[in-house]
Amino acid sequence: MLGLAAAATAAGKVARSLDKKCVSAARMTRGTHWMLNRTLCTKTQEGSAQKPKPAASGSSFKLPGHSPSDWDKKFLIWTGRFKKVEDIPETVSFEMIDAARNKMRVKMSYLMIALTILGCIIMVIAGKRAVGRHESLTSQNMERKARWKEEAAQSASAKP
Repeated sequence: MLGLAAAATAAGKVARSLDKKCVSAARMTRGTHWMLNRTLCTKTQEGSAQKPKPAASGSSFKLPGHSPSDWDKKFLIWTGRFKKVEDIPETVSFEMIDAARNKMRVKMSYLMIALTILGCIIMVIAGKRAVGRHESLTSQNMERKARWKEEAAQSASAKP
């Protein structure tokens, strides 16, 4: 037990000493300001003599949301968010779609659990019936091998 603790502390000391000696990317950029990302600047690189592009026709403001697909509409109905397809608006929030999908995932997992349990129960019942008929894999295997031996003997006797 003491050997494991000593090995763990020795490994920790080695890791700390290597960490101090290695150059860390986080330490390199800690005090530097030359690595700033300038992608959000509104000025052009060539100069400010160019005219800004006109806005697209219509409103440049877009409402946040998601146009639901047919499956999303079915999920929204099955999860009880809406009663009919006609009640679903053209744009729905991402959170509502995500909540409906998560609810359907949970319902499908419950369905798969129930089907697995039902399959197990059916297999147990079928196995008990097979035991009642005195059927087993061993007896079926022995019958198959006996049939193969008979076929091999017949084919051997048929060849002169």
